[in-house]
Amino acid sequence: MEGKRNPPSSSSSVSTSFSQSSRSNATHQSKVSTFAQFERRGRPSSSSTSHSNINTQHYADTDSNSNFVPLLGTCPYMCPEGERIQREKLRDLAVFERLNGNPRKSSPALAVKKFCRTISSKCASDVRPLPVLEETLKYLLSFLESKENPFEIVHDFIFDRTRSIRQDLTMQNIVNKKAIYMYEGMVKFHVVSHHKLRHSMSDPNIASMHHLNMEQLTKTLASLFNLYEANRNSNYVHENEAEFHSLNVLLHLGSYSKPMGEPLSLWFSRLSPPILKSKEMRFARRILRSFRLGNYKDFFCTAAAQASYLQYCVMEPYINEVRALALACINFGGYKLHPYPLFELSKQLMIKESDLETFCKSCGLETCTDESGNKLLPTKQETFSHPKGGFQIYSFLGFQEYESQF
Repeated sequence: MEGKRNPPSSSSSVSTSFSQSSRSNATHQSKVSTFAQFERRGRPSSSSTSHSNINTQHYADTDSNSNFVPLLGTCPYMCPEGERIQREKLRDLAVFERLNGNPRKSSPALAVKKFCRTISSKCASDVRPLPVLEETLKYLLSFLESKENPFEIVHDFIFDRTRSIRQDLTMQNIVNKKAIYMYEGMVKFHVVSHHKLRHSMSDPNIASMHHLNMEQLTKTLASLFNLYEANRNSNYVHENEAEFHSLNVLLHLGSYSKPMGEPLSLWFSRLSPPILKSKEMRFARRILRSFRLGNYKDFFCTAAAQASYLQYCVMEPYINEVRALALACINFGGYKLHPYPLFELSKQLMIKESDLETFCKSCGLETCTDESGNKLLPTKQETFSHPKGGFQIYSFLGFQEYESQF
């Protein structure tokens, strides 16, 4: 959209206005073209992108083709008819695609196009147009509310089919605001999966699934950042843009984590001031600073007061690390004659008192009870250690309502 202008008073001003509009359109088309190249070819060298603010640190799901010409999809179904018939013959139907549970029968209302890394056919009839892709994504994300199957089964289905959606969007070079909303929905799926799959990490298959999900989370997030830039108009910030940028900051909570493959400081230098100054980014940067400085009180106070559910899902793997740090500080820095009340500590660490007692034991610390029945943590214990098998997952007080929604 162009900014508000006074009506032209002469042919000269009309010419000037037309020239400005042409330059604006040319700039937008250049961004769109650049986005399409990034999505198809993956990561270019840093020297070739120094002129652009677009983050390109991911690899495309479609095969590279220097003579790429965008298609205009015409497939009216969630899955092309030819693919559906072939998969019926091969009994290659997900449990959600089977008509009345029959592994050899599906329908246009159930079958969803699978992801294929190598595209053998580029017929328009095999590619779904934007309205069909929107409905397909809405249909897929509705399975997140399903309780009939284990989450890993649901995740595996949505994981594959959303990659196919991204592939169809790229093949048609769809980079408008509707594409932004779709990518935001797909990032949300990967973030929620990142959180939920952690609860079953003891299973090697699910651990592998968690790793692959993280890969696709960073790729989809990078594509979303590119879309924001392709649709950038002056300093306009998309309504959800700040929160999704904050997720990238929180993904750096790990000591050596570089999910986008570059230092966070370099990424910050490319962000616009409105995003950097947003409350979502200020929150994420404060959480990161508190984590790295070991300021557990500020970490938990800030998280409890400001975190959204998506931000919590990304932070959750590191919460027990900060709790263990707090126990170490209190144990080694406290007075031996003044045990620390577990009730007070549980409020600081946003954990149930009964869970905190279990957490203390997993870290090698014993608790005791005073004459009034209050649980206490004696300090100066020399047995503190991180649990060898990793931390058990405990709830974060204040987020139970979010958990029930997902």
